[in-house]
Amino acid sequence: MEDGKDSNVLTRTNQPRVLPQRLLHLLVLFLVLCVTFSVVSIYTIRYFGVYNAVTTIRPRLIPCNSDEVRNLDEWMKSQSNVMHNLSDNELFWRASSVPRIKRYPFKRVPKIAFMFLTKGPLPLSPLWERFFKGGDGRYSIYVHSLPSFRDDFSPSSVFYKRQIPSKVSEWGKMSMCDAERRLLANALLDISNERFVLLSESCIPLYNFTTIYNYMTRSKYSFMGAFDDPGPHGRGRYNDSMLPEVNITDWRKGSQWFEVNRQLALSLVEDTKFYPKFAEFCKPPCYVDEHYFPTMLTIQAGNMLANRSVTWVDWSRGGAHPATFGGADITEEFMKRVYEGNNCLYNDEPSSICSLFARKFSPNALEALFLIAPKFLGF
Repeated sequence: MEDGKDSNVLTRTNQPRVLPQRLLHLLVLFLVLCVTFSVVSIYTIRYFGVYNAVTTIRPRLIPCNSDEVRNLDEWMKSQSNVMHNLSDNELFWRASSVPRIKRYPFKRVPKIAFMFLTKGPLPLSPLWERFFKGGDGRYSIYVHSLPSFRDDFSPSSVFYKRQIPSKVSEWGKMSMCDAERRLLANALLDISNERFVLLSESCIPLYNFTTIYNYMTRSKYSFMGAFDDPGPHGRGRYNDSMLPEVNITDWRKGSQWFEVNRQLALSLVEDTKFYPKFAEFCKPPCYVDEHYFPTMLTIQAGNMLANRSVTWVDWSRGGAHPATFGGADITEEFMKRVYEGNNCLYNDEPSSICSLFARKFSPNALEALFLIAPKFLGF
């Protein structure tokens, strides 16, 4: 009996040692199965799952704003939104995208992009508000000002929320051309914009909207002065380091205030060939805003330029800047001088309408311009 008890005791004391060994075997087997399953899964996903996933992805165009685009009309509206967080490089890249299919899938009404390059407020905006009343659906507005400036236009104003993301621009420096290209690029995002005119806060229209719209949209040429000045303020500013991209025989000078069609606007925005040369070798007393665009477009598309500006200015007083006119200057005699004596070519035919805009007018000229507008400006 005692031997039997001892035998039972020995059997019970050995059982705990056998049980962990069985568990260990099961654990090892489980780990092996897990590893095998993981390896098989990885290879399965690599060779099958990824391709399946790729085929289910559908590309989407994401507009500058966050609203979801569900149809063409909404996409068109999203392109006219001037608020975005794009860098200049991203903006220029996107603006230079050109549809390969020439026929539009909608009824396209060509629009004029009015691009205002300002330091801050637009003191003559009430006059422009009256001008734009005749042009519903045929224009768009873009304002480039100092980054710190915030306009206070009411929601009913045509200038409401038309201020684009801007940077500081300085007269006579490449930052001025950067601002102009920035305006062009933002305007190019709207596929309906066909003509692009650069204006300042001191500009006024010389005719009603319909007259200016027809003049621009029916023109075979773009309006940019690009003349060969052999003197010290023309060829005298040329730097031989611009070779081979720019030869002195191609060096041109012109007014900063231009009007171009969509094709030339694209050329100005997508340029990477001439920009580095002008940025490095055209610095004061070489004023790049007078030479970069006229020279580049003369080389690339000289036959598309009317070689004149459509913005009237008065240089009769001399100096580095044209004359500025205040309220006391706005008389009928003054306005007749602006309109009369003009002779130019329009679509290769003689024309007495040469200037569509005029500058420079000070803020205190607004009241006098309002009074004289119905008789001379036509609105």
